[in-house]
Amino acid sequence: MKNKELSLRQLLKLRNSWLALLVFIVSVCVTILLWQVSIRLVEDRAEAKFRAQSLQLKTAIEERLLNYEQVLAGSAGLFAVKGEVSRDEWREYVEKVDINRYYPGIEGIGYVQRIGVRQMADHIAFVRSEGVYKYLVKPLGKGPYYYPMVYLEPGTERNLSALGYNAFSDPIHRITMERARDDAKPMVTGKVVLVQEALAEDQAGFLMYYPVYQGGAIPDVRAERRMMLAGFVFSAFRMNNLLDGIVGLISPFLDVRIYDAAVVSRNTLMYGSNLGSLDNDFSFELSQTISHGGREWLLETRSTPAFDYLASDPRPPIVLGAGLAISVLMYLFVLSLIRSRLGVQISAGRYRAITEGAANVTMVMNRAGNPMYASPSARDILGFDPDRIADLNFKSLVNPDDWPGLRQAFKDAVSSPGKQMPVVRARINDADGHCRDMEGTFTSMLSVPGVGGVVLSLRDLTQLKAAQSELHRLAFFDPLTGLANRQLFRDRLNSVVQRSRRSGEPAALMYLDLDGFKRINDTLGHDAGDELLRQVAVWLRGCVREEDSVARLGGDEFVVLLSRVSSTDAAGKVAETILRRLCQRIRLSDHEVGVTVSIGITMVPHDSEDVGTLMKFADLAMYRAKEMGRNNYQFFTPAMNIKAARRMLQQEELATALQEDRFVLHYQPKVDLNTQKVIGVEAFLRWHHPEKGVVPAQQFINLADETGLIIRLGEQAFRQACIQVQALERAGFESLKMAINFSVRQITDTGFLDLIRRVITETGVAADRIELELPAELLNEDPRMLRELLVALNDLGVCLILDDFGKGSCSLVALQQLPLDVIKIDHGFIRDIPYNVSATDVASAVIALAHKLHLTVVAEGVETVQQLAFLKSAGCAQSQGNLFSYPLDEDALIGFLIRQYEKPLIS
Repeated sequence: MKNKELSLRQLLKLRNSWLALLVFIVSVCVTILLWQVSIRLVEDRAEAKFRAQSLQLKTAIEERLLNYEQVLAGSAGLFAVKGEVSRDEWREYVEKVDINRYYPGIEGIGYVQRIGVRQMADHIAFVRSEGVYKYLVKPLGKGPYYYPMVYLEPGTERNLSALGYNAFSDPIHRITMERARDDAKPMVTGKVVLVQEALAEDQAGFLMYYPVYQGGAIPDVRAERRMMLAGFVFSAFRMNNLLDGIVGLISPFLDVRIYDAAVVSRNTLMYGSNLGSLDNDFSFELSQTISHGGREWLLETRSTPAFDYLASDPRPPIVLGAGLAISVLMYLFVLSLIRSRLGVQISAGRYRAITEGAANVTMVMNRAGNPMYASPSARDILGFDPDRIADLNFKSLVNPDDWPGLRQAFKDAVSSPGKQMPVVRARINDADGHCRDMEGTFTSMLSVPGVGGVVLSLRDLTQLKAAQSELHRLAFFDPLTGLANRQLFRDRLNSVVQRSRRSGEPAALMYLDLDGFKRINDTLGHDAGDELLRQVAVWLRGCVREEDSVARLGGDEFVVLLSRVSSTDAAGKVAETILRRLCQRIRLSDHEVGVTVSIGITMVPHDSEDVGTLMKFADLAMYRAKEMGRNNYQFFTPAMNIKAARRMLQQEELATALQEDRFVLHYQPKVDLNTQKVIGVEAFLRWHHPEKGVVPAQQFINLADETGLIIRLGEQAFRQACIQVQALERAGFESLKMAINFSVRQITDTGFLDLIRRVITETGVAADRIELELPAELLNEDPRMLRELLVALNDLGVCLILDDFGKGSCSLVALQQLPLDVIKIDHGFIRDIPYNVSATDVASAVIALAHKLHLTVVAEGVETVQQLAFLKSAGCAQSQGNLFSYPLDEDALIGFLIRQYEKPLIS
């Protein structure tokens, strides 16, 4: 191995690398052991979390049933105290209990009275005299006593349908009632479908009966209890309503099932959490028994993939990855130590002095200064054959003016063995006679074995200068257009500002932004966008003088610096020239597109003498030009700076409010004009400002849309609306739909569809209860993209509403081809009805068009009876506006909905 490099194959031979291999194997074994331990720890923690949630769920169910038992005990106590309780007294008592608020899941609290055969006719007549005109005891079953449901509150339509039902005729009810009577304790029935359930509903339910005895006291003897029985107070429960809130709060990601009589079968299934068929896909399961009211329920809980995902921990793969990485690093480290040890044993000699790099020429000279050896790079750089380097007269190749300095550096090196001399520059002729600028250093190695000379390392500065030139170009010029970049332009602007400050001669800075460039880039591709930017750069160069500067700051933003202008009028003329030059059509990727530009101008030094401030002012003026309709120029004014500062403050307040969750929803009812009933609500965003109070969306939604905060704000509002849908369901309004507005920016965001799917899944709301209101200007977007998005949303089951129809321009072809369900007439037309003939004609035409397209029509902004009468006569199906109700908060909405069921909104 003497005088030879140590190859990788030699290094990896077992006799050389056995120690490194041993270290690697031990380290990998330790890593695998730690990885398995971490996996086990994660699994134990997940199982503990599962068991804790399961036990908490059982405890919560038992506590809730005990609370409901106490409610019945209080109801029975009412009879014990008063003896006889009238229907109005019973209704007042149940209203004070407020079961909808404090006891969710109870469909109603009622009273079953024991009636003898001879008392039946009088009983029916008495109940009907109390206002229950259709009251009838059914089914009769076998005597001699009947147990009809006499009272049942709250008096919803569902509950009223159960009055008169003879529960004793059903074996399930009869067995439970007899046990409650004999034991004087509350008893729970088996699985039943409540009599007040509609035919299409099959939700499992059960009843809890509590006996009431004549005289109020509980007889001690069972026979007396049977004789003294007056009736039963009872509660009816829908299992899903009872348990959804508990499961969602304690164990939202567990598959929960409850079976009656502790028997697992389809017929005894009381409750399922609707997480899908997870029979063969779970990590943990636990069975528990709930005993209450003489019944036993089997509570089965199983983990779901969602639970496993949330309970997962990234530490095991981190331990594995880190351990393997450390093992490899330790292997390489030990291997490098072995190589270093072996390398010390090899003679470095000639290889300490001579390099094979193509960028340098290494020469070894004897004591007299004659070359003995040259590296192979001498052929590539100087054109000389390295094998014949000894035949060259080195002095003849060096420029005579540089030879003395080179010779002196050689002598200094000889007198200082092993020390590298300072760099010396010299012009050296190559084999073709071309002079090359080079620099080099001498190092004396006369006593080093294998070298025995003075080493000269020469570097060709020609390549370095070329590289420096390229670096300069990359550092100061835009690679796409060849224009100056931001850094170079700021230097030029700084020079112009200093000159204007000294001479007082004005200059002008223009900030340009291409209108509609993003759409061109998105539809035709980045190659077409790059070609447009290159062409714009050519046009801009042709619009200014040679002494002026044009730069590209990035994207579609350009700046023009007029180094000398006589006045603002002169700067305006240049801006008009640029507008005319750029306002033309260009062919890109076989498509002809138009391009315009918005220009902001600030004057130097009139507006400012600070470079950063001038750039900011020009940018503000450019945005003002965009606000004025694009394809124009605007000069900076101080008012723009004030407006920008105010806008920045509003943006910061908006971001803070979003962070601190200061946004709430108000809801405006939507009315069916045929039934005069509320069929849905529209959610309106409100900002609880600490100083301004409740701020409507019109005052901040545009700013949120422009700054991009609308994406986060929209998700927050949509999630809150979905949660409100479930709250309305629990309050008994199962058929109401919720409409939520979205802007064009939200809908065209790439994550919009995933957002809708995710929130619907996470909140558990039914998709057909959701209505998405889409702005009419959305129809002007890319038709293919829009159709794919709306079809996907339609497949989810949500209702799609086209909002503000008639406002601005929109494609009727798209209206026909897209899967829309409803269109909303813009409130601007409704406002002028019936006083403006044009508005009434447009509204009638829109309604007629919608009917032809089989779309439902909604009129918004209805505020007068005259407007309502016209809409009814024109065939409008639904409407909303202040005539019916202003937007209401959550509590006010519930009260409004309750009142509207008692009487029609419009008489």
